[in-house]
Amino acid sequence: MSLPTTDAADPSGPSAIPPNAALWFDAGRGVARALDQSLLPHETRALDLVDLARVAEAIRAMRVRGAPLIGIAAAFGLAAALRVDASPEAEARAAAALLATRPGAVSLAWALARVRRAVAGVGPGAGAEARAAAALAEARAILAHEIAVCAAIGEHGLPILERLWAGKRARDAKAPHLDVLTHCNAGWLATGEWGTALAPVYRAHAAGLPVHVWVDETRPRGQGASLTAWELGRASVPHTLLADTMAGHVLQRGKVDVCLVGSDRTTRSGDVCNKIGTYLVALAARDNGVPFYACVPTSSLDAELSDGVLDIPIEERDAREVTHVRGLAEDGTVRTVRVPPAGTRAANFAFDVTPARLVTGIVTEHGMYPASAEGLAPLLERARVG
Repeated sequence: MSLPTTDAADPSGPSAIPPNAALWFDAGRGVARALDQSLLPHETRALDLVDLARVAEAIRAMRVRGAPLIGIAAAFGLAAALRVDASPEAEARAAAALLATRPGAVSLAWALARVRRAVAGVGPGAGAEARAAAALAEARAILAHEIAVCAAIGEHGLPILERLWAGKRARDAKAPHLDVLTHCNAGWLATGEWGTALAPVYRAHAAGLPVHVWVDETRPRGQGASLTAWELGRASVPHTLLADTMAGHVLQRGKVDVCLVGSDRTTRSGDVCNKIGTYLVALAARDNGVPFYACVPTSSLDAELSDGVLDIPIEERDAREVTHVRGLAEDGTVRTVRVPPAGTRAANFAFDVTPARLVTGIVTEHGMYPASAEGLAPLLERARVG
């Protein structure tokens, strides 16, 4: 099964943008490429991830974003660095530079560790060309792995939506659709293909289950408004954009059947770190008896951390993301404007932590697990052995 294709075209280079691909390897040119997500939804343009500096900037500036995709991009960034200098010292410096770009995403460290193990595996006597080739091969393997993982998350999440739809129809035979609320963007733009939280939605839509998505705008960067709405529209999935502060209202009024979110880092006890505002959605969902699931690839699990509130570092980004907004003006130009008065200070915490007690379950590529240390222990053991 494949996703519905988009109509994206690439005006920036000779290679067409593949449908529903946020990052891909252009074998003909020998370079990884990615959609510049900072320009969406008003412009579709690709970036060539040709060297370490370009990749680090793309991750830091959120041209490439979403926990799984950050890891994929970092893997290709390390491979690009080794193509220039494959010495162990240069490898360590490049890995450290990439790790510093987004401290909250554990999948970044996971992907870099995989590439470094692959490079070490070629042997101490291997030449620079062999080390660089091993790094590139592993980066491509990580991309394929994450795509397969997201497809599996969709398969395991679909029965949850099917059960909820069956229950809703049993209560109301005239119910028009199943209502899903999501926060931020956890679709194919964040992962390569399919997505995490949106993978079950795409599976349900393809299976003919009538699904409607409430899309939180996700201030301050507006990933829901600019990315999730863009994705869902191109897949013809019915959706409605909400201001973040409206989520509690629609939950309270019975207009939401289930909440599906992604996760940048999930602790071994089931605490979920996701885009700022997720915690408030979880609180409102719990107060109104609405199930709240996090869709999480095992690459985003952090077996070292137990208390997400105390232990997960929360990234603070440029206040300008809060004080200024970017959009399409009536004359067709893209403009950035200031909203508050000049001189107003702004805080910009990028993530928050939803405690495990508010999470109904963790949906992974291996199935659904309880959000608790006991519930996740078999999954963590499986990941360790694998």
